[in-house]
Formats: sequence, C-alpha cells, structure tokens
Amino acid sequence: MKDLLLITPPFTQLNTPYPATAYIKGFLNTKNISSYQVDLGIDVILELFSKDGIQKVFSKEIDLHSTSENSQRIYALREEYLKTIDQVITFLQDKTPTLARQICSMNFLPEASRFNQLDDMEFAFGNMGLQDKAKHLATLYLEDISDYIVENIDSDFGFSRYAERLGKSANSFDELYSKLSGEPTFIDEFTLKILKEKIETVQPKLVCFSIPFPGNLYSAFKCAQWIKKHYPHIKIAMGGGFPNTELREVKDQRVFEFFDFITLDDGELPLELLYQNLEVAPEEGEFKRTFLLKNKEVVYKNNSKRHDFKQSEIGTPDYTDLKLDQYISVIEIANPMHSLWSDGRWNKLTMAHGCYWGKCTFCDISLDYIKIYEPISAKILVDRIEELIKTTGETGFHFVDEAAPPALMREVALEILRRNLVVTWWTNIRFEKSFTRDLCYLLKLSGCVAVSGGLEVASDRLLKLIDKGVSVDQVANVTRNFTEAGIMVHAYLMYGYPTQTVQETVDSLEMIRQMFEMGILQSGFWHQFAMTAHSPVGMSPEDFGVVPVKQEILFANSDIDFKDKTGIDHNKFSFGLKKSLFNYMHGVNFELPLQDWFDFKIPRTTIHPDYIHDCLLEDGQFSLKANSKVVFLTKNVIAENRVKNKKKYSGTYTLLTFHLKTNIVKVELEQEKAKWLMNVLEENAIENSKKPTIQQLKNQFEENFGDFELFWFSKPIQQLKENGVILSL
Repeated sequence: MKDLLLITPPFTQLNTPYPATAYIKGFLNTKNISSYQVDLGIDVILELFSKDGIQKVFSKEIDLHSTSENSQRIYALREEYLKTIDQVITFLQDKTPTLARQICSMNFLPEASRFNQLDDMEFAFGNMGLQDKAKHLATLYLEDISDYIVENIDSDFGFSRYAERLGKSANSFDELYSKLSGEPTFIDEFTLKILKEKIETVQPKLVCFSIPFPGNLYSAFKCAQWIKKHYPHIKIAMGGGFPNTELREVKDQRVFEFFDFITLDDGELPLELLYQNLEVAPEEGEFKRTFLLKNKEVVYKNNSKRHDFKQSEIGTPDYTDLKLDQYISVIEIANPMHSLWSDGRWNKLTMAHGCYWGKCTFCDISLDYIKIYEPISAKILVDRIEELIKTTGETGFHFVDEAAPPALMREVALEILRRNLVVTWWTNIRFEKSFTRDLCYLLKLSGCVAVSGGLEVASDRLLKLIDKGVSVDQVANVTRNFTEAGIMVHAYLMYGYPTQTVQETVDSLEMIRQMFEMGILQSGFWHQFAMTAHSPVGMSPEDFGVVPVKQEILFANSDIDFKDKTGIDHNKFSFGLKKSLFNYMHGVNFELPLQDWFDFKIPRTTIHPDYIHDCLLEDGQFSLKANSKVVFLTKNVIAENRVKNKKKYSGTYTLLTFHLKTNIVKVELEQEKAKWLMNVLEENAIENSKKPTIQQLKNQFEENFGDFELFWFSKPIQQLKENGVILSL
C-alpha cells in the first residue's frame, strides 16, 4: 500500500520515461510520503507489441476487400509478424544485440509500405553502423503494424500520443465527453487492464495523473472514469504540462465527474497540501493553485500562504518502480542528432526552473513555469547526476530546460571534469554569443554531445519582432563553434509568424539550406506558428498584426485561431519546407533550386549564395577580455631545457610537450616564461575551483616580464589555445 499512485497516461516516449512523476516522487521522498509511479504508456506498448497483443490485433475482423493494399499485405503476412514481434522488441530493448545481423540481412522482417523509403535512404546506412541500421529497420517494421492498427482497428493510435485531436484546442469539453461516454476502445482495453492491476496492488489514497501533452488527455480521463466507477473512495488529481497551459480557465463542471482536483504550475506544494487535506472538506482545506468542485460550481482555491519550494529543496528525481530496462529505442530517421529523442535511455534533469531569457513573443512567458527563473547550483546539480547514476545505472542525461543558461552550463561542465565523471549529456539552448569556441570545447570535454535551440525564422527582421535576442549571423557563428567542438546541433524552425511574407519564408529556407551545406547544422524541424493564449502575441494580438477568432472557453484554452492581416496561406509551405529539410539533414540536394521543393510558384531568394559563408569569416581570437576566466585543461606536460644557437635567437629555451588525449602538442618558450607557465598550470589545475582571470594573469606576468599581449597572442600560446590546453571563458 502507498499513499499516492503517480501515473503518466499513454503515450509519451518509447525510449525513456517522461520525468514528471520521477520529479514528484523524488520530492515526496523528502516529505516521507510514500508513492508508487507507473508509465502506462510503455506498459501498454509492451502488451500490445507482443505475440499475444499482435494476435489480438489480427483477430479483429476486417473487410479485406475495402481496406488498403498495404493492410492486405500486412494481414497476409500476419504469421511472420507473430513469429518476429517478441524478438524485435527485445532487440530494441538492447537485450539481444546479435539480432542486428539477422535484421540487416533484409530477409528476416516482413516489409510493408514503410520500407518503401529505404531506396532513398540507403546512402545513410553507411554512416549509421550495424546496430543503428537494425534499429531503423525494426522501427519501420513497428510503424507498419501501427499503420495497420490505425487503418483497421483504432484510428486514434500513435506511438507517442493517443486521441491527440481531442485534446488540441478543445475549447469545449463536449467532444471529449461524448467519446468518454462510449465503450472502451481497443487500446483502452489494454490500458484499463494494467490500471486495474496497479490499483489493486498499490491501493492508493490519492491517484495523481501527470498529463504533459494533448495526446495523453483522453487516456487520463478514461482511466479516471474507470477508477471513479470501481474505486469511488479514491481521490484523483490532475497536473502537468497540459493543465498548466490549457486548463487555467476551466469552467465545465463535468470535468469533475472524473477528477477531484486540478493543480497548476509547480506540483510539489499543491500535492503535499492535497495529501494533507484528503480527509478535510474542500471549504475547510488549505490549497495551492487548485481547481475543485464546490456546490456544483468549479472554484479555484489558492488560500495557502506557504511559498513554493526552492529548486534546492525538491530532492533528486526518483525513477524507482519504472521499468527502466524495458523501454525500447527506435530510430525513425537516419540522422544521428534527430535520433536522440527516440534512441537510448536518458535521465532527465533541469539546470534551472524557468527561462533566463523569458522574452520570446510566441512563448508562454506569462506563466510561472517560464516566468520564474531559478537556477540550481552546479554542485547540487552534479550531486544529483551522481545519485541518479547510482540508482539507475545510466550515465546519459537530457537537461530539459526551456533554455539552459550558458554560465551555469560552464560551471556544470567544470564540476563534472573536477569530479572526473564520465557522462553523456545534451540540452536545449539559445544561440547566444556566450557560446564561444572555448566554451563549446569545454562542454564537449564534459560529455556534451548535442544541443537544440530555436533559430525560429531565419530573418533578422522577424527575429527582432520575436525578441529572440539573436541574429542569423550570430546563430551561424554559434552553431559553427558547437560543430567544430564536435557537438551536434538541432534547430527548431518556424514559419507563418505574424506579418511574415512569402519572400521571408523563401529567404529563411535559403539561410537554412546554406547552414546545412556549410555543415554547421545537423538536424532541424519546421513547425507552423501557433498563437497561444499566454504569449505576448496571444495577449496583444493587434500589436502583431493578427486578429483572434473569439470563442467561449469552458475547457481548454491555449492555441487561439486567428487571421493574419497579410492574408497569406502559410499551410501551403508545410510540405515543401519539410521535404527540403529531410534532404538537407541527409546531406543531399543542396544544389536544387528552392522552387523544386514546391508545387506552386515562389519568388527567387534575395539572400546571397555566400551569405552564411561570409558570416563565418569574422574571427575574434585576438581580442582580450580582462574579466574572462582562464581554464587549463592538462597536467600531462613534459619540460625539456635546450640550447639554441641561431642568428635571431640564441640561448636556453624550454621545449614543452603536451600529451593530449588524441594528439601531442609541442611548443618552444624562453626558459623563464616556460617556468612561469608551468607554475600557472600547476596552481590552476582543473580540480581547483578558483579560476584566474586574464587580468590576474596579465598582472602576474608583467611583474616579471614585458608585454603580456605579445606573449598571450604569440604562436606557441595560440597553438595551446587551438588544441584546447588553454580556454578563456
């Protein structure tokens, strides 16, 4: 028996748990409140994609004459699917890696329409390796089965969402309520069976559903409906990303036939209060940002005077109870950066609560989860990293920040190196100028393999309107710095922003084409602008040239329908933008005219074909910033005094040999200056938490020698900088 049952409803990710319940469980541990967590999504997927589950799929009667040729083929090959499904799942769970050879033989898996794209992608397999190629083929195999399920059995099914349409901009509860009144769907039967087992085992006092996305909404309601029917004494709460953004104005009392409470924003204190007040009448209880039903009316109670917990007080996420060894890694696209979201197990952490920038006009910056910025100290963060490595056995970390702060990333990287940890991590950033060549190299050494960030519309006019705080020139230089350090870069791209012209869309695509061609972007994703209620555009649409379509809000309120005064139909660009990006991500067809991606007439780009190339020509390596911290990254130095007899220079000098991980760097310095540098290296080893500034080094150097700038920008020191021995941060 546990006090709380924490549930992530189907479906989020296949390869790693969505972290919300692990965060809450970690907090509850600090309060000695017992809890059990379950990811119903992976549980349902594993039941469905098993021999028994697929047998149930093929046992459903279908009209073979009216279904597609693709479904007919899959049905005809059903025995092959039944024979291979369990083996494919265990392979994708990394339990049977030797199966990769059979899968790659191209004579093991039954193939339907998803495999038709293989001819176009064969060139990518050479870069993927055997295991990744097999994962990609196994993913296509699962997607074929999914297509069959969607066409013939349950049209709402999706690997990372279920009945998503019902949760998107559902201003009225009517459609969702109507579906909930019907019989359980094919997928519901799997979900409710597992839910029943969990309820009987855990016997909780309070069930808490974390609903991150619209694609989790229907299943959460269906589960809550089942609990209300069979266990009416159990209280049920809802929280998470969806209610935080969409249900801030909920008025429909029918929602509370399913849930007793809906909490908003940070869930720690609201949940602690719900637990403490389970036996108290709603009018007497103390609540924090909580909707409930009182006298048949929806009321919002926020009568607690207690403050939310600081990030240092909420504990380390706890992944106990989750089936960490049973998640499945899939590769949908043969692109190493793109596969990070679906391949491999990642412990999820945040470096900071909220966004340190907090100005982008399309973003929900009025909401607390973005507006209230509170970073965690590097020491606490790396303590949590070490604790999670011990408890999960995983050394991969995905920092799921709105935008990770560069200064904190630097400190975290230094702390990881100081503790000599081996971790692999990636995160979301802003492409700001703080990401210098040296900082990117430091991040790489600490285990950073990738970053994702919003380039949005690659147009300086629109970036200013968005208040992104970056320019295309700046983004190009930052992505170059990351790429040269060996860190992959993914860009979030936007089209259809208010007042965006057709010319700007075409020019933005040309900017992206050049960045991929220059090799400074590895992955990207186009999405169409959506006006949200809590963004500056949504709150003051007239300032951005759009007219909202007014609707009565009784249930969800986030995406707002609008009319752009330009009158441009941005939808028509969707296919061409995504098709071109798919090609660029695979390193092909850069030479094709932009017109070839669209089946309607577009204007020629006004961007010079060398624009991005020219942006990268500027080099600020000979600038001296007095307050920059200097980091010395090697102790593996051998000094050898030698004598020179030459016209230009004669006397004793020192040959310094730096043994780096992958190469050897040799530099010659005058004996006394070499001795000074060796002392500096020794005094400022990476284990030392204090780092000297350039000004401090300058003062120290000039007490004994001449001009510091001549030394600092000399060829030997430049050589050490270029090889990452000396970093200025």
